[in-house]
Amino acid sequence: MSTKRIVVLGAGPAGVAVAIGLRRAGEEVLLVGEPRRFAAVEGVSARVLGALHKAGFARAVRCFAPPSQRCVTWDGTHSRANWESLVDRQAFDRAALEDARSVGVSVVTGRIVSCASAVNGHHVEVDHDGRRTTFAADFIVEARGRAAPGQGSARVRGAETVSLLQYWVGPPATAGSAVESCADGWVWMAALADGRRYLQLTLDVATAALPPKRELGAFCRARFDTLETARPFLEGAEPVGEPHARTSTPVLQEEVAGHDWLRVGDAAMAVDPLSGNGIFQALSSALQAPAVIGTLLHDPDRAALARRFHQERIENLFFHFARIGRDFHAQESRWPDEPFWRTRRAWPDAQPIHPGTAPDDLQVTRRPVVSDGRIVEDDVVVTPDQPLGIWHVDGVRLAPLVRALHACGSQTSAEAVLRAELGGDATRAARVAAWMREQGWLAGEPREIP
Repeated sequence: MSTKRIVVLGAGPAGVAVAIGLRRAGEEVLLVGEPRRFAAVEGVSARVLGALHKAGFARAVRCFAPPSQRCVTWDGTHSRANWESLVDRQAFDRAALEDARSVGVSVVTGRIVSCASAVNGHHVEVDHDGRRTTFAADFIVEARGRAAPGQGSARVRGAETVSLLQYWVGPPATAGSAVESCADGWVWMAALADGRRYLQLTLDVATAALPPKRELGAFCRARFDTLETARPFLEGAEPVGEPHARTSTPVLQEEVAGHDWLRVGDAAMAVDPLSGNGIFQALSSALQAPAVIGTLLHDPDRAALARRFHQERIENLFFHFARIGRDFHAQESRWPDEPFWRTRRAWPDAQPIHPGTAPDDLQVTRRPVVSDGRIVEDDVVVTPDQPLGIWHVDGVRLAPLVRALHACGSQTSAEAVLRAELGGDATRAARVAAWMREQGWLAGEPREIP
């Protein structure tokens, strides 16, 4: 048995992102896991592709197909407003492991059998094709997605949801994806250029009335046959194997950080996968983790601050994504009394995704932030739309500027105040002022006389 400083459990996007980030920060890290076992496809935006590349997924990014339009049929209306790049998740996962190896991450490919924790560390048992190895770890990153053990901790749960993913094969065709709502749920469909098709039916667990497992294939096919949007994906294609059933219930772990462990990705918070945005959600919670872990390991005096930082951001991400899902569900008005829609259009709350912000709402307070790869405390600007606070914009600390604006009142133009605070840099002052106006931070300014 060998002892490792940090062991990351799980080889999906979240686990790989944390491992690469830790290695870039100079940490010795072992990544344990394996590519996704079942066939699946996901789509991401150009912005997410850019974030993946920046995070070190150079090989994995090359697995994505060129951008294609997503056809959306929702509330009886058809649209093609969005573009996304599709990827075979198994191919993505394999390439991501190579990306991790390329920066010096030690990778062990295998199934994690157990992870036992004690006051003096952790022991991870891994199965490699029937051979078992045990590793000792000082610090554990739990990134095994929804399958990660909850360790008995409390959780926030949304409406119980199940997704049935069926893999089809047909003739080569143009890559593309589609979403369509139906009375008891919604369907996401994707086709790769080589003829592989993926159709996913998402339903409410309590009201789905699913048949026995041996009949799920026929059940899914019958449902897909009723959808007009699904016809191009079914044409000339046949299902391969049986549908894969998996939970899609929104779940937030109420405790996501300890003194020698951290939960990231779906292991920390998982949200209803509308239009297949799992990679984006995984990255959103994982990119902050290396700074948190570095602080926990090397700056114990700020350990509580680091745990608070991670906890607050995971919770904020969860409710942000949950409200996006709520508003998207609420756009479907044809079946207001059907259980699936009635439940999801009101959860998790009635708070808007982006509350309005007025100049009087701005508050300067101290909050944890990331600085030079560590979590520190500094002054930030808190608003209803940004409850965790904003520290910098365009490389400029915002708290001193907001204090100066409040001190000057309405008798001096914002740009004049900002220019003075920024050492006479008129160009930067204009950019910051324009950003503040977009956020609703400035109003009723006097006109500055040249």
